[in-house]
Amino acid sequence: MKNNFTAFNPTKLHFGRGVVGELGSQAALLGSRALVVYGGGSVLRNGSLQDTRDQLNQNDIDITEFSGIKPNPLTEDVNRAARLGREMKVDLVVAVGGGSVIDSAKIIAICIADGCDAWKVMKGIHGPTGALPLIAVLTLAATGTEMNAVAVLQNPETMEKIGYRNDLMYPVHSFLDPQYTLSVPLNYTAYGIVDLVAHSLEAWFGGGDASLSDRFVVAIIREAMQYGPSLMKDPDNYELRARIMWAATNALNNVTLYGRESGDWGVHALGHVLSFLYDTPHGATLSIMYPAWMKTMRERAGDRITYLGKELFGFQSVEETIKAFENLFSSLGSPITCPEASIDASKREEILSLMNRNRAGGINYRLSDGERAELLSHVF
Repeated sequence: MKNNFTAFNPTKLHFGRGVVGELGSQAALLGSRALVVYGGGSVLRNGSLQDTRDQLNQNDIDITEFSGIKPNPLTEDVNRAARLGREMKVDLVVAVGGGSVIDSAKIIAICIADGCDAWKVMKGIHGPTGALPLIAVLTLAATGTEMNAVAVLQNPETMEKIGYRNDLMYPVHSFLDPQYTLSVPLNYTAYGIVDLVAHSLEAWFGGGDASLSDRFVVAIIREAMQYGPSLMKDPDNYELRARIMWAATNALNNVTLYGRESGDWGVHALGHVLSFLYDTPHGATLSIMYPAWMKTMRERAGDRITYLGKELFGFQSVEETIKAFENLFSSLGSPITCPEASIDASKREEILSLMNRNRAGGINYRLSDGERAELLSHVF
């Protein structure tokens, strides 16, 4: 391990049945006027929103609500929420939902505090000086945003979907009750499992040598391999939901990245193009793109692919390893080709054009236009 690093994660994470019962007392230590941010109907059906409201009300915290955050979240919604928060003079943001809601709330917390534009934050034009404290109530096991300082938003005007990282965006508290995920539909349950595997892979293919981080990656993917298919057959199983929820958090709470120069994140950049163009669910884009990326990277990343296949599956070849990941994603019901996600071959040039325009590729493995074209040949 050659790279210096700083291990830092200030989020206090509360995990298990009924932990939201602690939210109100913790929120009262942070503020008295909360902006509660959420998406659509799922938080009404699973009880998480009402439980959060009850906790805030019981602790005399004034509530302003902003709803309608989309699964592929938009900067315009973040700006609207931030304006509302400033008008209502809120001093605390509470996010109830999955990754899109919590990601949005992170940028909302900055924009309220700094009075700035969301996209200028995302593009690094505005350097944040502060953020309101953020509390997250997670309802979908997938992104790991509940315990990291990263947010992803898209901007229809610039035709980009990008990520941004800033230590100001760590939630102060995150509440993870697996009961809230029991009602997640099977397809989004599958996409969440794919997402946690993909986050682990982005660390695996990052720069630098970090053997312990490698072992964390392998352990997390093994959790997904062991419990993911079982969960798809028994979605009402609390224990399985809990195991996947905790695995998803650990896949992107920094533990897989310590000692590395960076993760790669090329597959995420490629997948973001599909999400932007066709509103394809994030996890579905990753199950399509990761095997194709590995096929394109046979020569450049072959040693890492083979090593991973040996550790996870006992295989000795790149081809066997790629096929094993395709089988895993398919067994969960997640697509591994564009047509399986209702994106037909007529869209290929449109996809390639935007990938090339946005220079979609990774930090460790940068892609050429030719490699992006080759990659798309594997998904149609």
